[in-house]
Amino acid sequence: MDSQHWTSSFDTRSSERRAGDVEVIAAYLHKWRCLDSLSNSLLRRLASAAYLEDLDDGVTLYRQGDRGTNWYFILSGEVVMTTCSDRSNNKDASSGFHHHSSNNGPSPSSSSSSCSPLTAAATYSRRLLGRGSWFGDSVLDDSPRDATASTRGPCKLLRVEQRDFRSLWQKHQDELIQLSGNTGSPSSPSSASPANHRKHSHHHHNHQLPQPPTQQQQQQQQLHHQGGKRQGQRHHSTGGMSSRQGSQENNNSANNGRSSSTSGGLGIPSRDPPAVGDANVNCAKSPTTSPQRQERNPSVVSTTLAADGGVLTASGNGRSNPSPPSNAQQSAASTNAGQPSTGPTGPNSNSQIAPLNLSPSERAMMMGKVLKTLIMAASSASPASALIRDRKVPGRGTVRHCLVGTEMVDWLLGLSPEVHSRAQASAMWQVLLDEQVILALSKEHQFKDKFVFYRFHEDAEGRGDGPAGRKPGQDAVRDAQQKKDEVISTLTQLAPDAVLKAILRKPTHDRSPDDLEIIYEELVHIRALSHLSTTVKRELANIIVFESHPRAETVLFNQGDEGVSWYVILKGSVNVVIHGKGVVTTLQDGDDFGQLALINNAPRAATIITREDGCQFLRVDKDDFNRILRDVEANTVRLKEHGRDVLVLEKVSANPSAAHRHSASSHYKYKYTVMAGMPQKMLEHLLETRLDARHLSVRDEDIIRPYSSATDMFLDDFLLTHIMFMPTHQLITELMRNYRIESPTQDKEFVVASKSRVVNFVYQWVTSIRDPVFDETITHSFFEQLHSEVHADARLYHTLREEAAMLDHVQELLGEYRAARQQGGSLATLTWTLPAGGQSVVLFSAVNAAATAAAGNRKGSGESNAASAFSAEKRRPIRADDDIIFRVYCADHTYCTLRQPVNATAETIKLNAADKLGLRHEELVLAEIKSNGEKSVIADTEVSIATCLSINGRIFVSPKDHLDAMTVLPDQEGPSDGTCNELEMFSTRELAYYITLIDWDLFCSVHEYELLYHVAGAQPFRKIKSNLDLFLRRFNEIQYWVVTEICLANTLGKRVQLLRKFIKLAAYCKEFQNLNAFFALVMGLSNVAVSRLTQTWERLPSKLRKMFTEFDGLIEPSRNHRAYRIAVGKLQPPILPFMPLLLKDMTFTHEGNRTLLDSAGLINFEKMHMLAQTMRTLRYCRSRQLLLQPPTPRSEQEVRNYIRNLRVIDNQRILTGLSQRLEPKRA
Repeated sequence: MDSQHWTSSFDTRSSERRAGDVEVIAAYLHKWRCLDSLSNSLLRRLASAAYLEDLDDGVTLYRQGDRGTNWYFILSGEVVMTTCSDRSNNKDASSGFHHHSSNNGPSPSSSSSSCSPLTAAATYSRRLLGRGSWFGDSVLDDSPRDATASTRGPCKLLRVEQRDFRSLWQKHQDELIQLSGNTGSPSSPSSASPANHRKHSHHHHNHQLPQPPTQQQQQQQQLHHQGGKRQGQRHHSTGGMSSRQGSQENNNSANNGRSSSTSGGLGIPSRDPPAVGDANVNCAKSPTTSPQRQERNPSVVSTTLAADGGVLTASGNGRSNPSPPSNAQQSAASTNAGQPSTGPTGPNSNSQIAPLNLSPSERAMMMGKVLKTLIMAASSASPASALIRDRKVPGRGTVRHCLVGTEMVDWLLGLSPEVHSRAQASAMWQVLLDEQVILALSKEHQFKDKFVFYRFHEDAEGRGDGPAGRKPGQDAVRDAQQKKDEVISTLTQLAPDAVLKAILRKPTHDRSPDDLEIIYEELVHIRALSHLSTTVKRELANIIVFESHPRAETVLFNQGDEGVSWYVILKGSVNVVIHGKGVVTTLQDGDDFGQLALINNAPRAATIITREDGCQFLRVDKDDFNRILRDVEANTVRLKEHGRDVLVLEKVSANPSAAHRHSASSHYKYKYTVMAGMPQKMLEHLLETRLDARHLSVRDEDIIRPYSSATDMFLDDFLLTHIMFMPTHQLITELMRNYRIESPTQDKEFVVASKSRVVNFVYQWVTSIRDPVFDETITHSFFEQLHSEVHADARLYHTLREEAAMLDHVQELLGEYRAARQQGGSLATLTWTLPAGGQSVVLFSAVNAAATAAAGNRKGSGESNAASAFSAEKRRPIRADDDIIFRVYCADHTYCTLRQPVNATAETIKLNAADKLGLRHEELVLAEIKSNGEKSVIADTEVSIATCLSINGRIFVSPKDHLDAMTVLPDQEGPSDGTCNELEMFSTRELAYYITLIDWDLFCSVHEYELLYHVAGAQPFRKIKSNLDLFLRRFNEIQYWVVTEICLANTLGKRVQLLRKFIKLAAYCKEFQNLNAFFALVMGLSNVAVSRLTQTWERLPSKLRKMFTEFDGLIEPSRNHRAYRIAVGKLQPPILPFMPLLLKDMTFTHEGNRTLLDSAGLINFEKMHMLAQTMRTLRYCRSRQLLLQPPTPRSEQEVRNYIRNLRVIDNQRILTGLSQRLEPKRA
């Protein structure tokens, strides 16, 4: 029979197989001599239930001590069964195989070294199973695996799941018992001969099927299982791109319905030998080499663990070669010696699958109690359909007080309208499972929306009362109802983090494409990984593992150990200890350690010890990371000129997410992305590979979310960041050179294509970057020259007519720009003023006539008076050549008023001020004096000085040696009276509405380039970032406005009113998606001067306190503001983002990555891509117009005037003093 025919029959799930598929599989199985005595009925059942596992060398099927979930039959290849034993239980070492040795002596298939007492050594014995053998029957009684099973060479196995095998056993017990003594090979030239069959039959054993264990045996098995888990070792995986870590058995549920395959070299065994498995051993032969491939000693047959923790490897010549102990062995030694325990490290170690915490937290217990009370209250009317009830669990009999996953999800969906989907409900239960408030009977760490059994923590400890638990009293139910919304809100906030941890705790080979995308999005925002390329981060998502250590004082590794892993702290902290010095530093959330181990083979330079309970880490193992780097290098193409790199490309999938799918039938398209290059070569590559399509333009509907991998962003990345590595004058020179490529040696088609690409690039450049392109006056002559040449070429090459039309449009845009720059135009030079009282920059003159006329034209159009008036006041972005009026002070507080261009340098301002104030020019400095007295000297090359001041900051000029004589002005301290009465007159929604309109106006004035100027410095570009400065200043104004008003309210009642007002104001801003103002308001309420007012907070209604707690959780900065990032990722534009976080991301990227990779000028374009990702966030957030429903007109003009002129105290010392006078410290 064609093997492809019968193997393809396994491609469907067992429940979906057609009768023809079952017959094909059954016919093949019947050809095996060991199966030819089975009835057709059993063969068909076996054919309908079995899955085909097609595995490579070194794959671990399960480990000693694991709970069995599958039965296996070997079709081809060999499986090694390894067991660990000692003298104390040597007599039982083979009992796990469920057979007895014959009287003729030990089977030639086994080899072991003698055991010394447990304190001295442990012995590993191995047994080799050939095709026709079967193993794994411990699934009948749920007993732990007595051996570790791993493949030796390529293998094909039949796998039957526990439920199906039990069904087969119940109906065909006699035939399966007969099968245990009848193993053989299929009818084939190599194995069908009678002699071969007799050879196999000669060594068969009387297989004794397992009986249900007694209670004492179950306890012993459980202790044995736990002991095996505690001694789990790290298993390193190398080879293919997807590391196959953990037991193959863990992946079976994910592989149902498809043949399983692995790439070569996956599942390389650990340095320490595994433990052993149950098996029916017949037709087995003695191994000539160890299944663990030892390069230096290929004939190792057993391994002994010495008392000192070292490993003695018995070589083929009988000599013992000591090898250093592993980290886990050192852990055991240090624990026995009374030292802090060393946590096991490995993809399947106890640290990965153990509970995350020693016990549930108080908050988690409260949430579990509330939900359980509500469940039991709803179930009291109908005990028979109660969610919590005694249930019959297969293999365990009746278990009290059980719940089922699907019913739990259904109930939570009906509990609150805030729970929108089954996935959300499952994630909320996952939070409680992680906290051990609920426990899975199967001991799994991932909550499943399936027929899986769970119990509440107290029920598992036997504290439940009665068949369905104690019925809650009315007071308890009433209290639970009151806390329900708070619990749902908290679980909703914690759910995404719980989902991420559940995904990270999965075996790496079980992660789905969606799982990998979630992990990647998390890795993008981890500071410690910011220097890695996008490709490396995506590959890390495949292999990075989660590791937790519930107890403090756990040693992760010791000084002098071999470095094998790199850690990133997700939660908790660790101490760094050096011999002779003690604790030298403490690392917190987001920090990393051990990275040098991935680069060199140097020993650990320090000991790392967890500092608190419940520490959680992401771990990257050295072998995996080095393999990724090797694979990346293998996919790297380096173009050279004159012996040096000029362009570095990387081959990637055209759809990155598709690359993670494991379907063998999928075919992917590939592309080359630019990793680094010379600016000219990157431009050439861009023109040749990304501009073949015509009519490219960036439209609002085409804008995708930041960090999306759906679209090739090379062109957009280049346009957004070229000013950092290719100034405009250099860019237009190269564009013209590429356009004028025509020569007698080039064919016509190539010439036309080259010209078309340049025009498309120019069109994209102008339409996506807008005014900053035209602000460079050198571009005007370039566009005119290119326009002339394209029209001339269009007469020669008719295919360029569309390109000529595109250049016509560019010329129209240039004409509009020039007209706007004329007197009275929208881009004409304006004069701004910096008020002396500390308010923000405003226009010096009234609203211009054009804006006023526009407002008048809106009358009668249906637009509200408030909206039309506000539109008339809409501000234009500050431009570099605008003028600004401001004051410059002397040490004696005299001042002069200057009118300077916004882009005037500090040196120019300093000299002009000195002339007006009569100061000598020698040794002068320009400085900002803040309201708290802090002095900041301004560099002579700085620009846009007046717009970047702090809220109450002032500009001073002074001789350098008189700098200390400058003091704070009286008006810098801010207001002395609050505006509580005035504020209470305004509607909260109305305040939020106009705050959002003003913020949106400021936000839309910020160009993407200003973010680059902020992180890289405006001086090299000779540009301003005034609009960004004003938007950031507005954030600080709102934040300190909250603190100022509350601290200036003299009565308790007024402070409570203000707290209510500001919390509701934050809620409205959140509703309007003004997250910048929302953050400012909540951070103001969290300021120590406000948060310490306990009497005021106690008077606040509980509903508002809960609301503020929810808001405070959203601005929580842990995990790089993960809560905020998740929340904003669910929003659609228009959005006012939290700008300080965007700048923080830009700063991390800029400072953590070099711009030049070598002295020859090779540009690190991966850095440019990461910067552009953040810059695209601005474009995405404002890709739609802000359309808010105006509030009922009441006092629009008063509200606008109020919020435009906020007077605040920004001196924290003054605010804290005011707060302490309001509510002195309690004794």
